[in-house]
Amino acid sequence: MVIYSHSRLSTFEQCPLQFKLKYIDKLKPEIKETIEAFLGHQVHETLRFVYEQVARGIILQLDEVLKYFIEIWNREFNNEIKIIKQEYDAEHYFHKGIKFLIDYFCKHSPFKDNTIATEKRIMINLDFEGKYKLQGYIDRLVHNKDTNIYEIHDYKTNGFLKSQEELDKDRQLALYAMGIKNNFENVKEVHLVWHFLAFNKKIISKRTDQELESLKQEIIELINKIESTTEFPPNPSKLCKWCGFRNNCYLFNSSFKTENIQNNLE
Repeated sequence: MVIYSHSRLSTFEQCPLQFKLKYIDKLKPEIKETIEAFLGHQVHETLRFVYEQVARGIILQLDEVLKYFIEIWNREFNNEIKIIKQEYDAEHYFHKGIKFLIDYFCKHSPFKDNTIATEKRIMINLDFEGKYKLQGYIDRLVHNKDTNIYEIHDYKTNGFLKSQEELDKDRQLALYAMGIKNNFENVKEVHLVWHFLAFNKKIISKRTDQELESLKQEIIELINKIESTTEFPPNPSKLCKWCGFRNNCYLFNSSFKTENIQNNLE
């Protein structure tokens, strides 16, 4: 049985060929990691460290937070990290990370919101038989003991600010909300909270039980579609620049243009 994830589902929707190369053929991507992904990972890791220290009763100062970020950046950075946008260098992204953390610290310190977990793995059962399962990782989970409301916090380090309308339709955190309702008792509400760090902005959304049930059925239908698919054509878009499988894609490598593939493109 395959355990799905939001990333796995989104990959199929964005580009069926990439899905096949990554999850069925299990090829290793040519691009080990992009600088955007590296930046996101280091910022997430730093914020995880901050809240874990708070859980131990240690309130960090801003210089300590930045020191941690600088140390892990320097330790983990390597020449295999791909910079797609040639007008920028690694230092540009490093300073973006510094700014994200300064803004976040000034806005949320001393971080006493009863965070109960960071990078929490969550399992979601979509049916009673256990045929359809998803898993995900919550950046940070908060529990308000007085109201019994849970908050799923997600950090975004990209340069795109989604609207309230877009986030009210967002699937990823809504799926995690299902997991919270299934794994915790007497959950009153689950709030979905996005931190768009490039804009120093927090946006909150909620889902009704009916909306979650509808989403559940949509995901089951999508999984059924994936598992019945036999043809995996590419879906070219601006995201191709960041794809790690370009050498295995016949849109970029002519040696993969077999007669059968060319017929599918016509």
